[in-house]
Amino acid sequence: MPTEGDPTTLVKTAHLIILSTSWGMQIWVSFLSGFVLINSVSRHTFSLVQSKLFPYYFYSVLGGSFLNLALYAMYHPHELLSNDETIQITSFFVCVIFSGLNAQWFGHTTSEIVLKMQNIEKEHQLGQEVGFGTKREAYQKLKKKDPKYQKLSRRFVIYHSITMMCNLICVFCNGLNLFYTATNLKTF
Repeated sequence: MPTEGDPTTLVKTAHLIILSTSWGMQIWVSFLSGFVLINSVSRHTFSLVQSKLFPYYFYSVLGGSFLNLALYAMYHPHELLSNDETIQITSFFVCVIFSGLNAQWFGHTTSEIVLKMQNIEKEHQLGQEVGFGTKREAYQKLKKKDPKYQKLSRRFVIYHSITMMCNLICVFCNGLNLFYTATNLKTF
């Protein structure tokens, strides 16, 4: 059932707050916090912090994307969508899908793999160094020496890459929606 009329000021404000907060959080988590953290704490502490924060992050992005999709869809019936509105509603939908995949599967699986790798690394006195560049040779030797660690390492690269791609797709989609929202502002 299409909603008639323009959204209220409250709906517009809620939509913009949710969208901008979600995108700001995505920028912070994706491009800033990880780099600061990896250069400040041990490798295992870094992984532990991320494994605790990422579920909240992924579910926050999912919730924000779902709310924005719902609000947008209420005031933009599919029969009346312009090309720009079609792009916006599609990008909200894409973000819901990819953030849902991260929240439900990829993020969780990546964290599980990292924790298994850490158990093996602890047995070899690895993981307490700060930064990923240090002791690189020791990790390479461990991969060659331990087939289980090598398999976990390969799985980690795959799942971490998928998680990063899903996250970057969501960052792009929300950025695109911010762009279209900004271009449709009546006044500045």
